[in-house]
Amino acid sequence: MTNEERAEELIKKYRFDFNSISKIEIRNLIQQEIDNFQEGSSEYIRLLCGYLFCIGDITDVALLEKAKYSINMDVGCMIDEEWIDSLKNGGIETEFTNSRENIIKYFILYYKNFEIDEQY
Repeated sequence: MTNEERAEELIKKYRFDFNSISKIEIRNLIQQEIDNFQEGSSEYIRLLCGYLFCIGDITDVALLEKAKYSINMDVGCMIDEEWIDSLKNGGIETEFTNSRENIIKYFILYYKNFEIDEQY
């Protein structure tokens, strides 16, 4: 299965109901990707990290930073620094960071179009 297909399957499984997504499962999947990185999996890791951000717990900052900074530059560029900053500042809009609400809205818009044949 390609990494795009893995991302598509994850979207189909979880959709965008962040209250029902298992944080533990997402954390475990991110850690597995860090431990067993496959070239080309940047989009899949980005999606996992985005889900973790949308679930929204400051205790996840360290894992998001590990995913962003410990794999390679391609993955690092895919994981939004804004997600980390927003979790750290409680989701408040600043000069450099959108509000948590807007960041989540943009995340959903991006991934709603990931598979154009499905309605999410």
